[in-house]
Amino acid sequence: MAGTRRLRIDLAYDGRDFHGWAEQPGLRSVQGELQSALATILRQPSPPVTCAGRTDAGVHARGQVCHLDLPADLDPAQLKHRLTRLLPKDISVRQVAWAPPDFDARFAAIWRRYAYRIADGRAWADPLLRGHVLFWPAALSAEVINEVADDLLGLHDFAAFCKRRDGATTIRTLLDLTASRRAHDGVVEITVRADAFCHSMVRSLTGALVDVAQGRRSRRWLHGLLLLARRSSDVRVLPAHGLTLEQVGYPPSSELAIRSRQARARRERAPGGGV
Repeated sequence: MAGTRRLRIDLAYDGRDFHGWAEQPGLRSVQGELQSALATILRQPSPPVTCAGRTDAGVHARGQVCHLDLPADLDPAQLKHRLTRLLPKDISVRQVAWAPPDFDARFAAIWRRYAYRIADGRAWADPLLRGHVLFWPAALSAEVINEVADDLLGLHDFAAFCKRRDGATTIRTLLDLTASRRAHDGVVEITVRADAFCHSMVRSLTGALVDVAQGRRSRRWLHGLLLLARRSSDVRVLPAHGLTLEQVGYPPSSELAIRSRQARARRERAPGGGV
């Protein structure tokens, strides 16, 4: 009888009709659809699927990564073909491949990159993008966002931007935070990369940056949020549909086990991320 191996699945999905990644009784979820399709293929209940970032209801993904352990005699190419046929059209399988034994989609990740897209008063509000881009009536300054975003980089307690969860740390390392205006339609893209994110963190960060860019809040106010160590009711949480998980980064195979141990030590009790 064949043993098991660690399998990596890369996914993209349109989050509009999902109640987030995590399986929930009576609600449609990405994990639920994936495990249902796997159960049909395997002809038995699917093993639990672990993802890199548990996206909230309405959040999209181009670069979601997940793993599970399956029989070693399984053909990944055939599994990808069958998943593509069984999964609904708002989920797309990008890759199915055997992973190194120490691979863990969640704990081995060294960074996650999200993008929030806004069609502001200077952009073309393309109705075909309304499910993935926030329409914002006032003009925003990408230059102002870039100027103040530097204050947020590095290791901080981002509690002011996160919905509190028992046992979950809100200390994160923000690696990059930049804004740019797309040349072809004027949409503002705010890109955020960090070692991990806590619940609602990305949408809260972008909401705070939007308020500063419009002059509603000051740079001093933004910097002061890092000193609160608690959730701030002053921070605007932008709608979920403008947010997309774009990419997840992993270390070389030789460093996967070390990274997983380090991440587990810091966040073993954290629920895994919701943004």
